[in-house]
Amino acid sequence: MQKLLIVIPARYASTHFPGKPLIDIAGKSMIQRVWEQACKVSGFNLQVIIATDDNRIADAAKNFGAVVISTSGNHPSGTDRCFEVAQKNDFDFDILINIQGDEPFVQPKQIEALAHGLGNSDSEIGTLKRKISSQQEINSLNSVKVVCNNDNHALYFSRSVIPYDRDKSGIASYYKHLGIYAFKKQVIPKIKTLTPSSLEEIEKLEQLRWLQNGFKIWVSETDFQSPAIDSPEDLLNVEIFLKDNPQYQ
Repeated sequence: MQKLLIVIPARYASTHFPGKPLIDIAGKSMIQRVWEQACKVSGFNLQVIIATDDNRIADAAKNFGAVVISTSGNHPSGTDRCFEVAQKNDFDFDILINIQGDEPFVQPKQIEALAHGLGNSDSEIGTLKRKISSQQEINSLNSVKVVCNNDNHALYFSRSVIPYDRDKSGIASYYKHLGIYAFKKQVIPKIKTLTPSSLEEIEKLEQLRWLQNGFKIWVSETDFQSPAIDSPEDLLNVEIFLKDNPQYQ
């Protein structure tokens, strides 16, 4: 059975939403909900770790039973925080999955499909996409789009509308990138040494660093949609989601 390490990076400081991992969602903190969903993953030799540089998050996580690893406060991204955990874990896993600490309704089956798919792929990195039809979401700069080749490998990620339907044919399909990443163990030392790439700097998307350096990213499709929580105002959408999905109460 493959060893799967799920790392949930969480930081307290946030420009738009300080303390976001500890906000209350129907009686549980957001970070607890992410951890509980991750712990439901089956079919693997599973380990789930919360990685943080903040004692408030660490104490809260320990109180609900999570394994916590303290990490540096100087990481530019959650991925870098995950890689520190991988090193401290002595790379004792086959696949590492990075689930952001603001995904309280992530589906275990999404994670399982991503891990199994990457394990059977010749790629060393995997991620998720979801088909979108809302014109507002397609046009939004906060909605990262992805286009793939016929083997489900990413060709490009962009905040712009891709593909661009020049003739207004109406036949274009659009996919939103969901920021859950999977990495085979052997790729982590390779991409740890990469410096920010020109495309990454332009779009502010770290996955473009990997693409621009020649790494293939396998993309698994999911149809599950959960509300994004990027600002306090988004909690209204969470309340609506919980009313429509009482199983998460």
